[in-house]
Amino acid sequence: MLRPGDWLSRKQEGAPLALLTAWDALSGAWVAAAGVDAVLVGDSLAMVALGHATTLPVTLDEMLHHCRAVGRGVASVIADPAAHPLLICDLPFLSYQCSADEAVAAAGRVLKQSPAAAVKLEGAEPETLVVIDRLVRSGIPVMGHLGLTPQSVHQLGYRRQATDPVAQQRLVTQAEALQSAGCFALVLEHVPDTLAQRLQLQLAVPVIGIGAGPHCDGQVLVTADLLGMTPRQPPFAQPLVNLRPQALEALSRWVTAQRAPTNPAASAAPHC
Repeated sequence: MLRPGDWLSRKQEGAPLALLTAWDALSGAWVAAAGVDAVLVGDSLAMVALGHATTLPVTLDEMLHHCRAVGRGVASVIADPAAHPLLICDLPFLSYQCSADEAVAAAGRVLKQSPAAAVKLEGAEPETLVVIDRLVRSGIPVMGHLGLTPQSVHQLGYRRQATDPVAQQRLVTQAEALQSAGCFALVLEHVPDTLAQRLQLQLAVPVIGIGAGPHCDGQVLVTADLLGMTPRQPPFAQPLVNLRPQALEALSRWVTAQRAPTNPAASAAPHC
């Protein structure tokens, strides 16, 4: 396992990191078999797996449920736990913003009740920095997240962030604060490439981009977007394949075949 403490040396070696999300045993097995360095059980599963319009409704109990399923999927294809990719779990909305005590309790549950070995949380407000410092001092590895932060959708929307000099300097200051607070890595989402490159050069910790251009220490994407499983993908996640239309066509073909009068299976089915 590439532990959080190893990420700094990976950056120093210039070895890019590859991360993907997973939300159940099947997706966990897929990304583990693909050879990722880390699996993120992101709160994006609120939309991908649970049908919500945003990430906000997903609960800590639901995150733990899905994280355990992902862990079983990883273990199904990689028998040796020492060879597993690092499993990182998002702390959901309001599980860490209310107080440092509640944040430690929430993150502690993640490490005690799931296979995750690190947590990710969004933002760099003064209260969040206090939480991160407390988590790190408690022995809980923390990944930061700046730029487009989906838990702030009602304030920021889903548009590109830090597009003007003032906002960019603010984000740089926040990134430095997250590093000082003890984050082992930083996810930078949907910001200009030049800003990501500046932070990649300036920070000692790895910068993991998602819609932040190629000048990062690694990349992460929502696996369902990358595979074309969702109705719409964000502009920075062009699908490698289009599984959704292919699956719909195949399933529709099967349903039509079952309803055909000449189908032996259909004609032989007992009457209910």
